Amino acid sequence: MEGVDTKELDRMLHQAFDTASKLYKERGFARRVGFGKRPALVSVDLANAWTRPGNAFTCDQDKMDNEIIPGMQDLLKAFRAKNLPVVHVTTAYEITDREAEFTDMGLWHDKIPVDVVNLKDEELWAIDDRIAPVDGEYTLLKKRASAFHGTELAGILRANNVDTILVTGVTACACVRQTICDGIADGFRTIAVKEAIGDRVPGAVAWNLFDIDAKFGDVETVKTCVDYVNKL
Repeated sequence: MEGVDTKELDRMLHQAFDTASKLYKERGFARRVGFGKRPALVSVDLANAWTRPGNAFTCDQDKMDNEIIPGMQDLLKAFRAKNLPVVHVTTAYEITDREAEFTDMGLWHDKIPVDVVNLKDEELWAIDDRIAPVDGEYTLLKKRASAFHGTELAGILRANNVDTILVTGVTACACVRQTICDGIADGFRTIAVKEAIGDRVPGAVAWNLFDIDAKFGDVETVKTCVDYVNKL
């Protein structure tokens, strides 16, 4: 983000996290939910509107190209080798006229530009071809921040005996966070994959991962997650 010293911001955030971590641990937060026996990879909004430049939803391109996509590629390789469930989540709307009397956008378009993700333009909501779905993987279309809200996700995971979800994607402060919060509320062990989660705003990833790790799931590295899958 122009004008922001990201290194200094990161230093200040982690200084604050060190202090907050002591408070959380003293009060019994930051416990471990741990990995279960059968995981699914849930990738949130790693579609072109978010992963490529030129859209209102475009996220940090340096992190996207050098961390998130390579991290996803490593995770996909591990999941595919074990024939484990993979769900690619994306977002699009059919009625994008903000003045329409009826629309599938709800009221969210009054806050953010969801109207730019039009279902008719498949290129926008298609999963980035660097991590494109293969046969046997599911692409889920959502309308709200959480991949669980109003969708079939929980039912599909339970029907496939999934007890753990490894969550990746964007954005840390909204769709990823909401998916993780709903995931643990629905009884799944929630793992946020550290290097494979991004945002548009400096500091948003670090803050949200810190807070998620304290209250809603475990934050683990790509390497730890890949090692876990490989050992299943």
